[in-house]
Parts: sequence; structure tokens; C-alpha cells
Amino acid sequence: MGTTQLDTVPEPKYWHLKTVLTDALDSEFAVGEILPNERELAARFGVARATLRQALEQLELEGRLQRRRGVGTTVAPPRVGVAVGDAEHSWPGAGADSWQPVDSVLAAPPAAVARLLGTAADAVVHTVRRTRGNHGQPVAAELLYVPADSVPSLTAIGALTGAGRARAVLRELQRLDLEGQDRSVELGSARADDAKQLDRLPGSPVLLVTTRYYANGRTVAVAVATYRADTCKLTFGDSGMQLLAG
Repeated sequence: MGTTQLDTVPEPKYWHLKTVLTDALDSEFAVGEILPNERELAARFGVARATLRQALEQLELEGRLQRRRGVGTTVAPPRVGVAVGDAEHSWPGAGADSWQPVDSVLAAPPAAVARLLGTAADAVVHTVRRTRGNHGQPVAAELLYVPADSVPSLTAIGALTGAGRARAVLRELQRLDLEGQDRSVELGSARADDAKQLDRLPGSPVLLVTTRYYANGRTVAVAVATYRADTCKLTFGDSGMQLLAG
């Protein structure tokens, strides 16, 4: 990785540095390789560490770099398409669903989710936790909220624990006739529990995908999936919206 004098560059220094670093990533570094530390990089390019951090943060947002706890900053793998559009018009856990159930508990959902479900703010619902990986790397964590009246035939769940309990809720939900679903996507910051599951630092950028499932003329379940923003991006095509995850 060579040196570059940035003092005479008219554009912001961090932006030009980002371009220089991008060229270096393409020509000198392999996927998963650890970059030199910030002090070494700042000295090599003759910039302040604050400028370097801005460039690294931009590259992380663009999915070129990943910051891993206890490891450092590494070169990110290529992004791979993960569809979240109309092509996945099915119940959670049905068919070729790539999510892995973790557990299920009874708990009151966040206020925003309770409003979508039409439940009282303090009403407990089945809360199914699932995770999704790609190339052996965690890329998303999901909480699926299912009111008890959406799965009234669910019995003897108290004897189940972990993934078995989660699967029981999913199986009962799939008995309903799915009438439709809709999704919204927004940029957010990883909460502490999500960051731990996704191997990210708390506050790291994430994409929040909220899905409402309809049956019997009402909302019967709401899923909130948290995707790593450093490995995901949205695209739009003939098949609808897609989330590209690395």
C-alpha cells in the first residue's frame, strides 16, 4: 500500500482517502485479511486519525470493510443476494426458509409492534427469536411477535424449550391461510443484544426490516429483522425488493 499526499486535493480528505483505500483493497488485500492499525495507516497516508476513521467508516457502510471485536478491521466478503420481496410470500419457517429458530418466550412487545398487532401495550405475546447466516457468518437476527389469539390451538407449549418451542409456534401459525404481507425498511443502530448475535459493536449501522402478516382480515404476526448494514444493501428489480447480504 503506497503513500499519497492529500493536502492539495480539493475534495474532502477522507473521501479521497476512501478512494485510495478502495484501490488498495482491490489490488493488495484478500477477503478476511486484517488491515494495519489506525496509527500505521494514518502515518502512511499523512492524515489525522480522525480523517482515517471517517474513510474507514464510509468503507464499512459500503460493505468493503468489517470491524470485528477482538480481531480488528478486515476486508469484507462479496455481497450475496437475499430476497425479501414478494417472492418470499410465505409464513415464517415454511418451505425453504433460511432462518434458524433459537427460542420462544412470552413477553410484551415494543409499543410500536403492539400498535401494529392491535394488542394492549402490556399484553404478552409469543416472541420467537430466529437467526440467519450466510457463508458461515451471522447476517441477521429476527424477533417474530405472535399474539396468543393468532394461534389459539397451541397447547402444551410449556413443556417445550429452545428451538423446539419456537418451531411449535411457527407450525401453529402456518395453519392459518396467509392473505398477504407487507414490509418496510429503515436504517437503525444495533442494540446490545442484536450486536452480540451479529458479532458487531453496539450502535453499528443495521437495516431494520419489519414484516406484517395478514390472515382472517387482520394482522396476525409481526416480524422485526435486524440485518448487518455492512453486509447488506437493497436492490429493486422485476422480482421486487431484495436485500443483498454478504
